[in-house]
Amino acid sequence: MLNHIYDHFNKAFATLDPQEMLFIYTQDASYISDNQSKEILLGRNDIIAQYRAFFKKINDKQANIEVDFRILQRHIEGSSATDIGYYLIRYYPHVDDGEPMSEFAGKFVGVSKKSPNGHWYLVVETNNKANTAFYYDAKPQPNLYYGRQFPPISSGLINTND
Repeated sequence: MLNHIYDHFNKAFATLDPQEMLFIYTQDASYISDNQSKEILLGRNDIIAQYRAFFKKINDKQANIEVDFRILQRHIEGSSATDIGYYLIRYYPHVDDGEPMSEFAGKFVGVSKKSPNGHWYLVVETNNKANTAFYYDAKPQPNLYYGRQFPPISSGLINTND
C-alpha cells in the first residue's frame, strides 16, 4: 500500500533511525532538497547518509522530532504514482534547554514506483518550505494519507516558517 511510505517516515523520525529509509526509497532514488546550497542526492545510500547526519544532530541534543503528512492529490499510472501534499515537522528540545517546541512545514512532490513484490518506494522526492497554515488547512482526501492530524499549537510555539 502506497500510504505505508508515510508510516515509515513517521517511524524513522520518531526513532531517529535512518535505516528506516530502506523501506522508503529505491536504490537509485533522487532527493531534491529545498536548500539551494545542497546538490541533488542521487542514490538511497546518499539519502540515508543525509538522514543519518540530521538524526545525529537531533540525538546529540537529546531532542525529539516528529513528522506528518497530508496528501492532497495522488496520480497513479500503472506502477508509478505521484503524491502532492504538505508535511509538518515538530521539534521538541530537551526539557533542560528551557526552549519551547518548534515546528516548520513544507510542500512536497514524491514520485513512487511499485516494485515486483508489490511494495511502493520513492524514486524522486522534492520539497520546499511552506507556511504551517497550509498544512493545518489541508482537507482530508478519500484514501490518501492524512497522518495523525497534528493539532495547531499556539502558546509558546516557535514557527520557523514565518
